[in-house]
Amino acid sequence: MNPPNSILIVNLVVTMFMVGLIWMVQVVHYPLFDDLGEQDYVSYQQRHQLKITYLVGPAMLLELVTALLMIWWPAEGVSISLVYTGVGLIGVIWISTALVQVPCHEQLVKGFDLDAYRCLVKWNWVRTFAWTARGALVTWMLVRVLGD
Repeated sequence: MNPPNSILIVNLVVTMFMVGLIWMVQVVHYPLFDDLGEQDYVSYQQRHQLKITYLVGPAMLLELVTALLMIWWPAEGVSISLVYTGVGLIGVIWISTALVQVPCHEQLVKGFDLDAYRCLVKWNWVRTFAWTARGALVTWMLVRVLGD
């Protein structure tokens, strides 16, 4: 298999992993935060931040690296505008993570804060939709490659 196609496949796999993970977090995990008792909340939030980072950190980095590699080595049949759109969606995800999700989690690790919780859940929809759009986009890229 040629390197551009391999890069695309790795990018698709890691993106789809993140699509599944972000939907689970948005629909299941975050809504349960407000069900925790005050006594256990801080410990839970600390464990959540540590453990989720082990999943999300490497996946987000691999997604970014493979998306950037596709700029230099696009797969045959994939428009460079699709690649740039995908990188732009990663930019939205990373900016939202840095400017909204991380600060909300930092506030929540001090204790449950209703405003921080609502902000986290509301603004996480940005990442949820951006990753879902990326999943569709990268899937379309593979369809284009397989069609050629």
